[in-house]
Amino acid sequence: MSLNDSLESLRKIDLNDLDFNNVGSWPAAVKFMAGIVLFSAVLAFGYNFHLKDLQAQLESKQVEETTLKEQFTSKAFQAANLDAYKEQMQEMEVSFGALLKQLPSDTEVPGLLEDITRTGLGSGLEFEEIKLLPEAAQQFYIELPIQITVVGSYHDLATFVSGVASLPRIVTLHDFDLISAGGGSYSQLRMSILAKTYRYNDKGGQP
Repeated sequence: MSLNDSLESLRKIDLNDLDFNNVGSWPAAVKFMAGIVLFSAVLAFGYNFHLKDLQAQLESKQVEETTLKEQFTSKAFQAANLDAYKEQMQEMEVSFGALLKQLPSDTEVPGLLEDITRTGLGSGLEFEEIKLLPEAAQQFYIELPIQITVVGSYHDLATFVSGVASLPRIVTLHDFDLISAGGGSYSQLRMSILAKTYRYNDKGGQP
């Protein structure tokens, strides 16, 4: 049967006459065309499904490629600057070591109190109070607060503050209160100030 004869026979077929429960009884031309349509549909569905899967894999690989390129760039930069980083680390270790030397140990705190007292007396001040307050532990260091109350002239007080700031150990001054010392002398002032020194916390937050 030629193609023209097949097409002619298809034109003469009424779809209503086809028994879909008995496909085997369909004319050969109809079965052939139905087979082509079914095969095309299966092929299109399979191709589309497979293509979507490949597209998802491609996008995943593209994201992975971008991430790997960024990691390579970062590591290449770090490798190129490795010597500079090592030099910076050495400088930081030296600086950190110098700072640690400025932090008093437990045994050096009494000596620090003596230095503060000596500085105050040398400035012409009279001490009314100097006492250690409870320690406060931080992550890398422990604060050692010292409450100080002294009496003297404004100039002597300024000399004392400057002298404490110049001590070889790190001492910071906070929360000062300055009032008249009374007693009929307007030149005498009473200063209450909180001094803080620090020691290294080698226990990570535990005093």
